[in-house]
Amino acid sequence: QTQLVESGGGLVQPGGSLRLSCAASGFTLDYFTIGWFRQAPGKEREGVSCIDRSGSNTNYASSVKGRFTISRDNAKKTVYLQMNSLKPEDTGVYYCARRFGPCVGSWSEYGSWGQGTQVTVSS
Repeated sequence: QTQLVESGGGLVQPGGSLRLSCAASGFTLDYFTIGWFRQAPGKEREGVSCIDRSGSNTNYASSVKGRFTISRDNAKKTVYLQMNSLKPEDTGVYYCARRFGPCVGSWSEYGSWGQGTQVTVSS
């Protein structure tokens, strides 16, 4: 069964850090680009970051550039999102999803969505 499972979310104070994980099962992660997306209450889903199958190309939303780092360990079948200097506007449910081909920003180009992990940044 093809599955992506996110973990690592939680409640953190502004300026804090979290590392999200996206664990793949039921398919060969090496073949896929992985994207991270988030959705805040009342807002549309937005792209946060993506990483291509080799890990050599990464993209970031302008709002997270310099604070978030995406990486992958194909041997462990896991993609990570290191989030530093978190802000209240980073609050939302974070999802990972996969696609063939290069990184693109549109969430509709991705499939096999995980169930999401909640990130709350608040004092």
